Amino acid sequence: MEGLFVRKSIDALQEEAGQTGNKTLKRVLGPVSLVALGVGVIIGAGLFSITGTVASEYTGPAITLSFIIAAIGCCFAGLCYAEFASMIPVAGSAYTYSYATMGELIAWIIGWDLVLEYTVAATTVSISWSRYLVVFLQGAGIDLPHTLTACPWDGGIVNIPAMVIVVLMSLILMRGTAGSSFFNGLIVFLKISVILVFVILGWKFIQADNYVPYIPENTGKLGEFGWSGILRGAAIVFFAFLGFDAVSTAAQETKNPKRDMPIGILVSLLVCTILYILFAHVMTGVAHYTDFKGQEGIAPVAVAIEQMGYANAQGVIMPAYPWLNKAIVLAILFGYCSVIMVTLLGQSRVFLSMSRDGLLPPFFSRINTRFRTPVHSNFLFMVVVSLLAGFVPAQVAGEMTSIGTLLAFTLVCAAVLIVRKTMPDVHRAFKTPWVPFVPIMGILTCLCMMCFLPADTWIRLVLWMLIGLDIYVSYGRKHSKLEPGRVYRKGDTVLNILGLVLAVLSVITGLWHQQTVGWEADKTLLVISFVFAFTHCAYYMWRLWHQASDLKRAPKS
Repeated sequence: MEGLFVRKSIDALQEEAGQTGNKTLKRVLGPVSLVALGVGVIIGAGLFSITGTVASEYTGPAITLSFIIAAIGCCFAGLCYAEFASMIPVAGSAYTYSYATMGELIAWIIGWDLVLEYTVAATTVSISWSRYLVVFLQGAGIDLPHTLTACPWDGGIVNIPAMVIVVLMSLILMRGTAGSSFFNGLIVFLKISVILVFVILGWKFIQADNYVPYIPENTGKLGEFGWSGILRGAAIVFFAFLGFDAVSTAAQETKNPKRDMPIGILVSLLVCTILYILFAHVMTGVAHYTDFKGQEGIAPVAVAIEQMGYANAQGVIMPAYPWLNKAIVLAILFGYCSVIMVTLLGQSRVFLSMSRDGLLPPFFSRINTRFRTPVHSNFLFMVVVSLLAGFVPAQVAGEMTSIGTLLAFTLVCAAVLIVRKTMPDVHRAFKTPWVPFVPIMGILTCLCMMCFLPADTWIRLVLWMLIGLDIYVSYGRKHSKLEPGRVYRKGDTVLNILGLVLAVLSVITGLWHQQTVGWEADKTLLVISFVFAFTHCAYYMWRLWHQASDLKRAPKS
C-alpha cells in the first residue's frame, strides 16, 4: 500500500491511451494540427493582451529581454514536456506525468494548479478581446457603454462582451475537437499574417527615441523597471508560452502522439519566440512605453497602430494606413477566439483526467456519445470563466496565470529527474537532452521568475491551493481508483502537515503583500489570508489529532 503517493503505472496509462469506442476521445490531430494548437494559444495570450501593461509598468522597451528570459525557461521546460508527451500519451498534461512519477498527492496539486492556470488564462484573454471589440466599434462610430464593458474594479459594472465570447467558444468546443481544430488552424494563419504585417509595416515608423532609456531606471521598488522589472516582466508574460502545455493536454486526441507530441511542443515554442521578440521590438518602437498605461495596456496593438503614421502641422499623428488599423484589430478579435477555445480545451481535459482517476466526481469524465467530448466539464468552465471574465480585472488574472504556469513547469522538470532514476527502461520516442542540466536549469529559472511576481499573486495561489487540498481531503483521497474506500491512507500525516504549511504561508504572503503596498493601504487581502490561515490551522490540527486517536484504537494488522 503506497497511500497518497501511489503512482499510476505506465502500463495502465498506455492501455488508457489505446482505448477506442464512442465513449473515448477521438484521435483526429496530426503534427500540423498540434503546432497550430500551440501557436493558437501562444500567439494572442501574451502578445495581444498583457504585453502593453508589462511594458508600461515593469520593463519599458526592455520587454524584449523579458520575452527572451521567459523563452529560455520555456525551452528547458518544453524539452522535459516533450519526453513525457512521447512516453505517456494520455490527456492530462503535467497532472498525468506527475501521477506516473511522483504519486497521487503531487498529481492532485499539479492538476489543481493547471485548472487555475487555464481558467485565469481564458479569463485574461476574453477581457482583452472585449477591449479590442470596444476599440473596433469606436472606429466604426459605435460607443458601447463603459459600465457594460468593464468590471467593477475598472469603473464598470460587468464586462458583457467578455462573458459572451467565453460562452460562444465553449459551445463550439462542445461539438468536437476536429471541428475546433479546423477552426483553430484558420485563425492561426490569420494571426501570423497579422503579426507579419504589423512588423513589416511598423518597422519604418520606429522612433529610436522611444528606446531611450532601453532599461528605465528602477523606481526604488522591487519589480518596477530596472533588471528586477525585467525579471518580473518575464514572470508575468510567461503565461503566454503555455501553448505547448495545451498541446500536451490533447495527447489522447492525437493520431501518433509518440512522434507528433514533441514536434508540436518544440516547433510551436520556436516559432512563437521569434515572433514575440520581433513584435515587442516594433510595438515599443512605434509608441512610447508610457502610452500603454491603464486600461489601454490590455489592447496594446490598438495603441501601437495608431502611432504608425506621420505628424501633421499640429503635431498630431495621422495614421498612414487607416484601413490597416481596423483590419488588424478585427483580425485580432477573430484570433483571440482560438486562444480562448484552446485554453478552455486544456482545462476540461485536465478535469477529465482527474475525474477518471476518481479524484473528482465521475460526472466530469462522461463523454457525450454524439460529439465525443466531455460536455459536462466544458459546461462547468463555461460558467466559471464567463463569470470571472465579467467581474475580474485582466491584470489580476494574467499574473495568476503566470504563477500557475511556472509552478506546473517546475514540477514537470523535477519529474524528469525522478523518472530517469525510477523508470529508466520505459520506451521514450524523445529523450530530454543533457539531463540533469536541462531539468535543473528549468527548475531554477521558473522558481527565480516566481520570486519576482507580486505578493498578492502569491496570496491567491496559496488560497487556491488550500481550497484544492480541502476538496482532495473531503473527496479525492476517499474515491481514488488506485486505493478506493480507505478511511486511513499511508501519507495522511504528510497531507495534514502540508495543509498546516500552506496555512502558515497564507500568513506570510499576507504580511508580505501588506508590507509591499503599505500598512495604510486596503487590508482586505490581509484579512482574507489570516481567516484562511487560522481556520485551516485548526482544521488540519484537528485532523492530525483525530488520525492519531484512530490509529491507537485500530487493531494491529
